[in-house]
Formats: sequence, structure tokens, C-alpha cells
Amino acid sequence: MPSDPSTMTWSALVLAAGRGPKDPSHKAFAIEQKCLLPLAGKPMLHHVVAALHASRRFARITVSIEEAGLLERALGPLAKTVSHAMPDTSAPLSVFRAFSDVPLGSPTLVTTADHPLLRQDIIADFTHRSSQSGADLTVGLATADIILASYPKARRTFLRFGRQQVSGCNLYGFNTAAALKIIRPWHVLEQSRKRPWRLIRALGAGNLLLYLVGGLSLDAAFAAASQRLGLVVKPILLPFPESAIDVDKPADLELAESILRNNERYQPAIM
Repeated sequence: MPSDPSTMTWSALVLAAGRGPKDPSHKAFAIEQKCLLPLAGKPMLHHVVAALHASRRFARITVSIEEAGLLERALGPLAKTVSHAMPDTSAPLSVFRAFSDVPLGSPTLVTTADHPLLRQDIIADFTHRSSQSGADLTVGLATADIILASYPKARRTFLRFGRQQVSGCNLYGFNTAAALKIIRPWHVLEQSRKRPWRLIRALGAGNLLLYLVGGLSLDAAFAAASQRLGLVVKPILLPFPESAIDVDKPADLELAESILRNNERYQPAIM
């Protein structure tokens, strides 16, 4: 069925660059470029771009990666459907560089190449609710209850807000140009993503104390972040457990491979 052209108002940016010689994937997977890691017979990057392309929601799909030639290796014929952007020294700086080359003229979904379980329904849900949120920036999250109910052995980093635990989904909605205010603090905090207290400390000492005693709710944390950053940032809680499963370790790879081959929602995409 043809897509309604009115829905194709988004752009997409996929962060696919490696992290250099110190990239843990070199040791964990013995591969030169993590995005080329094969799952269900196709490179990880292929799964991500194929899902974005099949959703028919994006007027432009850009991949940030060191060499344009890697796109053809990873994507085959799909390489003709994407644009190439040179990366920078970190994920947030790569986002900034991509938006410097092509200014943010429409809402943009930013995701990563190690998100091979991305699907059309996940994309549709996130972009729709991001569009309706009234936020400059949206952040995709999934609760521990959702994830562990389907995949109890999944190893994720959870942040606890009150009674709720959430994990990131590597999905960000840059809805307005104001969202670019996140780049500098994101770059500074990137090394703390596995240390929750450092992330919360950036919201102020009072919020760190509330977090440590279990009194900081998710909405309160995002409200504090919005005030501190000078933009409106809101969470998008996704009902899909797969949305929070990326591939960082061999155990993640094994889980993702199993899901791709055994979950009927992925069968048409990998055949």
C-alpha cells in the first residue's frame, strides 16, 4: 500500500561510525567495523536502514560513517537510498556535524547502527508520539517490566525513577532546532551513560539526592532537564521490548540473532 505523503515529513540519521582502535567490538566480535557485524545473514546496519526505508516515513535517510564505500558493503542496493555524512569524534558531535551539513529543517529520528531489532511499528509509534509531544527533543525509553517480561535474560542498564526502571532505546527525536542545545551536555555526559548517578548529578544536587532515595520520578527528571537545558525534552515510553535491545556484547548478539530468527515480526525482513 502506498504511503500517505503527509507522513513522510521526517528525516533519519543513523550513527554507524566505529570508535577507533579502542572500540570494544574489535575484541568482542573480531570485526573491523561493528556495523558490519552479521545477524541473520545481513550486516547490522542493513537491518536498521531496511526498517527505516520500509516504514516509508522518511524523506531523507543519512548514515554517519567513516567511508562512503562501507555503505555499499553493508547495504548493497539499499545504499542508493541513503546519504553519507562524515562522523566526528563522538556520537553527539557526529549528530552536530550532520546537522551542520544539512540543517535541521524537519523532525529527525536519530538512531544507531547497533539497533538491528528496529521495526516499522517501533518507528511509527515513536515518530507519531514525538510529533504529538510538543517537545523540542524526545527520548525513547522502555521499562524494565516490558523488557524482562519478554526477555528475562536481557542485560540492560536500567535507571530507577521512583518505582519505575527504564532503559534507553537509542531513539531520539530532534523535533526542532532548539533540540541541538543537547549536543554539548550530551558530549560531556556520554562517558557517564553506565553511571546513573553522574547523569542525575547533572540535574543538580537536589535531584541527585531525590534520585538516590528513590524520590525522583521520570517526569520530574525530564522537567528538570528541560529547565536546565533551556528546551522541552520529554520521554517516549515504548511498549516494545525489542526497542531497548542493542548489540554491545556477544550475549547481546546471541539474543538479537535469536529474536530475528524466531520472532515472526522479523521473518519477512530477513528472508
